[in-house]
Amino acid sequence: MAQQRMARYDATVISSLRKRTSLVVIVVAAILASTGAAGATRPDSVPTQSALKGASDLSVIVEPSRLGSASGMQPIYSFVLSAKKSLDMTMYELADATMESDLIEDAHRGVRVRVILDSNRERSRNTAAFDTLKAGGVKVVWADPSYEATHQKTISVDDDRSLILSGNLTAEYYTTTRDFGIFDSNPTDVEAIEAVFAADFDHKPITPVNGTDLVWSPGSEPQMLAVIDGARHTLSIENEEMDDSAITSAIAAAAARGVNVEVTMTADTYDASLDEIVKAGGHVHLYADYSSDLYIHAKTTIADAGRSDEKLYVGSVNFSSASMEYNRELGIITTNAAVIADLNSVVTGDYTNCTAATDCRSYA
Repeated sequence: MAQQRMARYDATVISSLRKRTSLVVIVVAAILASTGAAGATRPDSVPTQSALKGASDLSVIVEPSRLGSASGMQPIYSFVLSAKKSLDMTMYELADATMESDLIEDAHRGVRVRVILDSNRERSRNTAAFDTLKAGGVKVVWADPSYEATHQKTISVDDDRSLILSGNLTAEYYTTTRDFGIFDSNPTDVEAIEAVFAADFDHKPITPVNGTDLVWSPGSEPQMLAVIDGARHTLSIENEEMDDSAITSAIAAAAARGVNVEVTMTADTYDASLDEIVKAGGHVHLYADYSSDLYIHAKTTIADAGRSDEKLYVGSVNFSSASMEYNRELGIITTNAAVIADLNSVVTGDYTNCTAATDCRSYA
């Protein structure tokens, strides 16, 4: 089941958005003490735990979880409750009573809890959580209105770990949407994320630092294009939106130069962009908006997976001009082989499973 939403960031297409939100639920054991059994490879049933090989500052999480919205969320709740000194959260949408309770519990334990919630697009949806957190002693503010939307989804704990998400904290969608996230314990990245949080919390201007591998909006389009333009063999994409002409042209150009392009989305109103990609030789896979069990809300681009020059983007940035140029957004670009292999296996499963049986159609 999919949920129609009218919050498209680009004013020219506001009336056509069907937006879904979710939070990633699977956490690597090295980050959190949680366990989960591996599941089947249906589009809405992926392994509930990833074991990355070797030391790394990055770890993958994937949503949906077979565990469901209650037990499947427990690792994320545990991450929030692990805070000893501080917890900073920037969230586009928050509608999860358990998460709200955990944030309040942190505050009552003496943890400095600060939360930024979007106001320009999602104030009405976030008001209940805002009021609950404020009454519970959490320092919560509305996002800086100078951004078209604060679409970032990040949780940072104790100034040494950050969770960068493509999905939101909206409980009703935890089991039905595809989303990804990255735990990042790289000190340079965490420091940069916390510096931007502090400025955004106080509504002060800041020029974000990219740390080791961060991608910030406004201004993310060049980095997004660089991943696409760098593909030489394969390019796998999941995104909720496809209405930026430069991005569409870059994907089509990759297909035209012989790159195997696979784009997986939920059906929406991007026919012209998708037609351009297919005409150039790319493949497009569209899950049905309302009847499919899977909604593609993820925002990821994977270039040349498994090769020496492989690269991956994942985060909150959609392929729209508003998302890249006018919103506050955060993502990450990495060449980490284990992370890329993990996410690529899920993305590959999503387009491979695009059949009539999953209410999905492929175009080539």
